[in-house]
Amino acid sequence: MLPLSGIRVAEFCQVLAGPFCGCLLADMGADVIKVESPQGGDIMRAWPPIIEGYSQYFASVNRNKRSVALDLKDPAGLKAARRLALSADVVIENFRPGVMARFGLDHASLSRAKPALVYCSVSAFGQGGPRAAEGGFDMTVQAMSGAMSVTGEPGGRPVKCGIPIADFTAGLYAAFSVAAALAKVRRGEPGDYIDVSMLGAMLGIAHLQTSEYFATGRDPVKLGSAHPMNAPYAAFRCRDGYLALAAGNDKLWQATCEGIGRDDLAADPRFASPGLRAQHQDALREILEREFANRDVAELLSVFGKRGVPCAPINSYSQVLADSQVAHMGWVQPMALPGGVATRSVVSPQRVSDRGLGIYRDPPALGEHTDEVLAEIGAMAPLGRVAEQ
Repeated sequence: MLPLSGIRVAEFCQVLAGPFCGCLLADMGADVIKVESPQGGDIMRAWPPIIEGYSQYFASVNRNKRSVALDLKDPAGLKAARRLALSADVVIENFRPGVMARFGLDHASLSRAKPALVYCSVSAFGQGGPRAAEGGFDMTVQAMSGAMSVTGEPGGRPVKCGIPIADFTAGLYAAFSVAAALAKVRRGEPGDYIDVSMLGAMLGIAHLQTSEYFATGRDPVKLGSAHPMNAPYAAFRCRDGYLALAAGNDKLWQATCEGIGRDDLAADPRFASPGLRAQHQDALREILEREFANRDVAELLSVFGKRGVPCAPINSYSQVLADSQVAHMGWVQPMALPGGVATRSVVSPQRVSDRGLGIYRDPPALGEHTDEVLAEIGAMAPLGRVAEQ
């Protein structure tokens, strides 16, 4: 039994932040029912890479779910959607504020009929305030949040994090909040309305930068892979590539110096503490890269690894997915797309009672479970629904 077994979630979401929240809940055992429009469904279904007509990207965050195709503009479809929502323990949605209210599927409408309902809205900026009506995508939220101002090399053009971190962070906050609210309901208390925004989520994980600003009054700046308060803590050029080195305290710094035969650096007053090393890290980088220029990455990994200094190669995704630790933890699992196409996906990395969280239900075709779910809740199948084959 997974932790959320027996919990039903009605997911009215598209693209990434909301569906990722639903995916995390489904991985933990919740019965997540994804409500989609019969006309194409979640727009992420059309996003590449496409394998025999099905999006691998969509599949990766919609595993372990069921799909119901309902037209909310059709009275029968809307009636079925409301019945489904009230049959659920949790509703999650990520439309712009006000959209769900137009359908009578907002928290205020549903909670009157079911006070124990946990309802989570995920949006770009939150349900109230001067920006509430504005839309947002991961990149624009990364820009607005300050993240792009500290990402990239000094003097370089603005760049975003390669991973859609605003979407995924909001989904994580949403899933955590839902799980916490369910604990409250289990105590016999009413449900909660949870308001999660991508902008707030990005600020919520930016304590390194916001604490620097609050303490000094100065905006943090781009440092590439370096750290504003510690060094050596960055990617360093070697003879055949780059090495990530994180000698984050004095003991590790001493071990680093010993490993490359430069005990004199440990005695250099410029490098006497993590803060001083960060203050003089341009000079430190120049010295270390001169030392590393005649050594390969593999050699330095061995040298530092034997001394317990955290270090790593700069992996591509093909390299990290082939790593022995990834295989040992079982983080890559086989998955079948609709039509039986075999592929693989990264699954949730947690272990619960020494058990991994895998794929127990393959990602659904559009509307694949409409009849099944509507029969469970005693609703009539709306006319005009479409099931993707």
